Amino acid sequence: MTDPLLTAREGASLLQISVPTFWRWVANGNLTKPIKLGSMSRWPRSELLDFVEQAKANRGAK
Repeated sequence: MTDPLLTAREGASLLQISVPTFWRWVANGNLTKPIKLGSMSRWPRSELLDFVEQAKANRGAK
């Protein structure tokens, strides 16, 4: 099974955040840097879902 590559807009939609917030999270290291394909930036869907799973695991941890 292939891991689809998502645009910033698609990734933001998946995470239910705005596109500017998505880019801010990339810039501050919360999200992984994109895979560059020429001038295109793409994120593997699995990496974004891993981010959500990590956030779920870390909630309540201090």
